[in-house]
Amino acid sequence: MSDVDVESNPTLFSKWEEFKVLVESIEQDILKNAKGNKSAGVRARKGLRLVKTTASEIVKTSLAHDKEK
Repeated sequence: MSDVDVESNPTLFSKWEEFKVLVESIEQDILKNAKGNKSAGVRARKGLRLVKTTASEIVKTSLAHDKEK
């Protein structure tokens, strides 16, 4: 990733980093839920809703950046 120009759109890059952290944080709850832990399922679904919102923000940010060019 060293050849990517992050300075051209730091907002998009920061949202992408946030998205990756969210996905990583949900993984443990998904695994626990698969083993039968119902509370982990609640946390996983809540996290997935947040992932959906963050993904939507990434799309909007990307589209806005493309329109500026």
